[in-house]
Amino acid sequence: MDCYGAYERYLVEEKKASPNTSSSYLRDVRQYLQWLEGRGIPAEAASRGELEAYTGALFSQGKSAATVTRCLASLKSFYRYLLREGVVAENPANRLDHVRVERKLPQILTSQEAALFLAQPDVGEPKGCRDKAMLELLYATGIRVSEIIGLNVADVNLERGTVRCTGRNGARVIPLYPAAVKALRRYLEEVRPLVIERPDETALFVNMSGERMSRQGFWKIIKQYQEKAGIQKDVTPHTLRHSFAAHLLENGADLRSIQEML
Repeated sequence: MDCYGAYERYLVEEKKASPNTSSSYLRDVRQYLQWLEGRGIPAEAASRGELEAYTGALFSQGKSAATVTRCLASLKSFYRYLLREGVVAENPANRLDHVRVERKLPQILTSQEAALFLAQPDVGEPKGCRDKAMLELLYATGIRVSEIIGLNVADVNLERGTVRCTGRNGARVIPLYPAAVKALRRYLEEVRPLVIERPDETALFVNMSGERMSRQGFWKIIKQYQEKAGIQKDVTPHTLRHSFAAHLLENGADLRSIQEML
């Protein structure tokens, strides 16, 4: 039995896991199977001892506790499927203790670091103009990555200076500061019409091929400007989200209003 191929079909066809979930689970399982293959051990013959050795190897490679915990969840799912199919008599991953994950407080940019970061895109170039609009909007609203890439042009009202965002808790309208409105207006008027692939494209932010921006593409943009700015902190969309909230508090906003925007 091709355990990997059968598990992949199970995730996609039966479990109907999302593309991101399937990709993550399959990557973890594939790396584990490659590790077993290097030791001449088939997946169906692996014991708890092999799994403990594998998690130890991951830590030796410098993987974080969170990464190892996620990997264990993937392997438990894999062996749960093999158990159901009668390929194994028990799930060896079930008896492994959970790896303790240290919860770190998110890093927050100072106001000076945030200004430096937002100043990095070259607005004289189409890509830089788009990136400036995305970063200003993210910092102005504190919305999540999934929310910003899911925005449509119709969600933005430049005359009122607001954006309508639909997230986990329904729709909310968030005010924008002037710099964000200016950056969005320039992008919408000068850049987006030139790069969209189809006239009926609804996405607010598109890649340079004219299609809706992806999560991976957005993360790359964040990392690019972190390096360009020389900021030593680990800047992520989550960093900007927490910085947004912290800076509002510093400037006198009340906590309840911030929570409603987030």
